Amino acid sequence: MSVADDLLDLRRDLHRHPEPAWREFYTTARLVDELEKRPLDALYVGPEVLADERRGVPDEDELDAWLARARDAGAREDVLDRLTGGYTGLVAVLEQGPGPTVGVRVDIDALPITEADDPSHRPAADGFRSENEGFMHACGHDAHATVGIGVIDAILESDFSGTLKVFFQPSEETVSGGEPMAKGGHLDDVDYLLALHVGLDHPTGEVVAGVDGFLAVRHFRAEFSGASAHAGGHPERGRNAVQAMAAAIQNLYSIPRNHDGATRVNAGLVGGGTASNIVPEEAFIEGEVRGETTDLMEYMDDHAQRILRTAADMHDCEVSVTGGGRAPSGESDDELAAVVGAVAEATPGVDSVLDTDSLGGSEDATYLMRHVQERGGLASFVCIGTDHPGGHHTPTFDVDEETIRIAIDVFGETIERLGREAV
Repeated sequence: MSVADDLLDLRRDLHRHPEPAWREFYTTARLVDELEKRPLDALYVGPEVLADERRGVPDEDELDAWLARARDAGAREDVLDRLTGGYTGLVAVLEQGPGPTVGVRVDIDALPITEADDPSHRPAADGFRSENEGFMHACGHDAHATVGIGVIDAILESDFSGTLKVFFQPSEETVSGGEPMAKGGHLDDVDYLLALHVGLDHPTGEVVAGVDGFLAVRHFRAEFSGASAHAGGHPERGRNAVQAMAAAIQNLYSIPRNHDGATRVNAGLVGGGTASNIVPEEAFIEGEVRGETTDLMEYMDDHAQRILRTAADMHDCEVSVTGGGRAPSGESDDELAAVVGAVAEATPGVDSVLDTDSLGGSEDATYLMRHVQERGGLASFVCIGTDHPGGHHTPTFDVDEETIRIAIDVFGETIERLGREAV
């Protein structure tokens, strides 16, 4: 069995039009086009699926620029009108009689990475390289969204009895879309939730039935302000914001490790100053802290906040710290992962099934997973392996499109079984 031509066309079209967090305008409109071809019972779009509080939303000028880009690419005006303010994403609902409510979560955003244009890179060679220069689907979310559509097709043709909800979540890469989608109300009645990711260093034909090891994460931006002065004539009149920033970076990396588990800190984007002969008045750090548990992440965040304040005080500067995306730790439920594993064992093209694996990173699917679990449901984060020439978040990342077929088969049959047998 191969992937249907319309799904391949969709995946490649999404790959050509990558959009970053809260700017997935073309992507959302394109998915609406596809979903309206299916006999769904409900389709909720944009503000209908998200709680009001969102983090990391770009300013109005940035949103307008991406709206214009989506419009130029052919996105429907009536759909774009519903996405004003960066309210992207959607939820599709299919009701097929009595039974459990099963949710599938896929993410749809892209990354600020310039895609390779070498002829050895298949999207470049086959004409579906990113047309939004400086951005690309370097993590497989174009394939995830396509699988979401394919799973709906599979269930429409199946004997599944129950309700299927597919959550097309925006803004995963900045870990800021999962929380408002979890709080949007559509997850409240979900009995089983399956979250998808392709790859994660697993090859095509390998399936991880229940990924664990999610690190809780919190992003921050610290803005240091001092006073400018002539660096040669009167340096003593200045208050050096870059010195404060540098002290903070040095001390962030010296936060003591914790015996309760893994912790991480990273100052990923820094900058400041205006010229070599001016004492810098402003500087900034965009960073993150992580922990093996949410408590450990909070431990790191408490230390980081103190360090940022004291570094500013040390150099007679001020600092303003704002929070960005965040996500808790999370675990897959063994009972649900066992169903996925049993299905995968019998799926053509699957030659290796792992019960579990540690992600070693962060994912805001944990918000959706916890929301279901706290209401008595079960959740599992499923990895469908894919061969890819470059690692995730690199210019040469691509997806083996056979992976799409395998994911649809595994998820579709798992959902059918959940409709027949309570877990």
